[in-house]
Amino acid sequence: MPKTPLILAIDQGTTSSRALVFDGSASVVTTAQAEFPQRYPADGWVEHDPEAIWASTLSTARRALAAAEAQGGAVVAIGITNQRETTLVWDRQTGAPIYNAIVWQDRRTADRCRALEAAGMAQIVRSHSGLVLDPYFSATKIGWILTHVERARGLAPTGRLAFGTVDSFLLWRLTAGRVHATDATNASRTGLYDIHRGEWSETLCDLFGIPRAMLPEVRDCSADFGQTATELFGRPIPILGVIGDQQAASIGNGNFACGDVKTTFGTGGFMLVNTAGNPVESRHKLLTTIAYQLDGSRAYALEGSIFAAGAAVQWLRDGLKLITAAAETEGLARGLASNNGVYLVPAFTGLGAPHWDPDARGAIFGLTRATGPAELARAALEAVCYQTLDLFTAVGNDGVALNALKFDGGMAANDWMLQFMADILAMPVERPANLETTALGAAYMAGRRLGLYGEPATFATLGRTGARFEPAMSPAVRSALVAGWHDAVRRVLSR
Repeated sequence: MPKTPLILAIDQGTTSSRALVFDGSASVVTTAQAEFPQRYPADGWVEHDPEAIWASTLSTARRALAAAEAQGGAVVAIGITNQRETTLVWDRQTGAPIYNAIVWQDRRTADRCRALEAAGMAQIVRSHSGLVLDPYFSATKIGWILTHVERARGLAPTGRLAFGTVDSFLLWRLTAGRVHATDATNASRTGLYDIHRGEWSETLCDLFGIPRAMLPEVRDCSADFGQTATELFGRPIPILGVIGDQQAASIGNGNFACGDVKTTFGTGGFMLVNTAGNPVESRHKLLTTIAYQLDGSRAYALEGSIFAAGAAVQWLRDGLKLITAAAETEGLARGLASNNGVYLVPAFTGLGAPHWDPDARGAIFGLTRATGPAELARAALEAVCYQTLDLFTAVGNDGVALNALKFDGGMAANDWMLQFMADILAMPVERPANLETTALGAAYMAGRRLGLYGEPATFATLGRTGARFEPAMSPAVRSALVAGWHDAVRRVLSR
């Protein structure tokens, strides 16, 4: 009797690596997760050990696969989704990284970005890549590695060194160095990719000083990315899908229509609005990016990025030791009638959209002797909602009409936060029944190649709404709260 076909989704994130196995009905069969250390070598610097990324990815994938197949199914394909913009450079001969992974949150290249902007290069970058000049993206990170690692600048043009975002690095390791590739969504986050022509931009490579010999081949999100080395899982398994994590979450929500929007809350918060075949150029500092690419056809999106969402709660837990688990914040927030004017602006590594201020730093306003852990926990949750309001305001000002507002990621399990979100946005918000939308998006891309999940229109019809939250706050209260937030943000901006 044939075994049930299963898809293994690798979800390599900022603070942990996860592996989930999905069946043909897109339900989770098994899951495994492993956290790995964060490194902060200097103010505004964030790094990961590439070997920790690889070890945690491989161990969780093996555990999830073994547990799923013990139940009688068979993993027939792998899909990969990953933290985007995080930058690795490795030696093709040895497979060893020449420096730690420089994480998307890292701000070390802020001066380089300012110099390029002062030289009038911002519009060139924007017109080709859809992105702003900011340390967030990969291009200046690659340049920093080539400049600061001995012999790297000389070796790069020879083809000896390979650049990749995390997906590329994992593909290289999973295929034992046979595949150096990425997908269109990850390529669109590097600052080196022409999103209109669908190819690496000679203009941008020259501008940032990045040799083309370093860059991976760019493929569709649902494509043949090779097979895993036999020794990793006991047999070769085809890798049939790769997609950046925020685009994957959008797919997992079934967002294939123009105006479909999702916001995912993990370490950061990321809003993606599908604009279909129209690459909208934002007038309010949102990003134009590739939503997905299937059969050589690109769909675009507007994106807004919040650098600290779950990271603020993690700081309460690990930095201040005010809580022992993130879930405690809901009860603390719910126990207060109001926050008594306390605001947390979590600009730990600067502010993302719509400010794009890498030199902004976090602050807490409105402290009194009565302020305690509950107020700070609630302020961290409220900050996520206020930052989201700023993103949606920018979308509206860009003239893009939105469909239902969908929120996912770990923080979306917090009912109090989503109710406050609906109140602050003054719009209903929805939470999917399955919060594993990021991994599901990767599974869809791999399963689509096998006909397991059907075409996008079919996949999008699957019922996903788990809860709906209606706004209940008075306009006067909302206006006062939002005004306080805007005043707090103004105080931390560096310019």
